[in-house]
Amino acid sequence: MNEIKINTEFIKLDAFLKWCGAASTGAEAKIYVQEGDVLVNGEVCIQRGKKLKINDVVTFDNEDYKII
Repeated sequence: MNEIKINTEFIKLDAFLKWCGAASTGAEAKIYVQEGDVLVNGEVCIQRGKKLKINDVVTFDNEDYKII
C-alpha cells in the first residue's frame, strides 16, 4: 500500500489522483472517476469532488493509496 501525505484537512478525489501520480492531469483524473475506475474505501466513487480525509484508502489500477 502506498502512503500519501497531505498537508490539509481534506483533498478532493480528482486532485488526489493528480497528487499521488495516478493521473497526469486533472482532466485524466476526471475521466477515471466518471468511468467508475476509482474506489474509495472499497466502494466505487463517481464524485470527483469527494472530500478525502486522513486514513481514507483510494484504489485505482490495482494500487492502493492510503492518505496519511
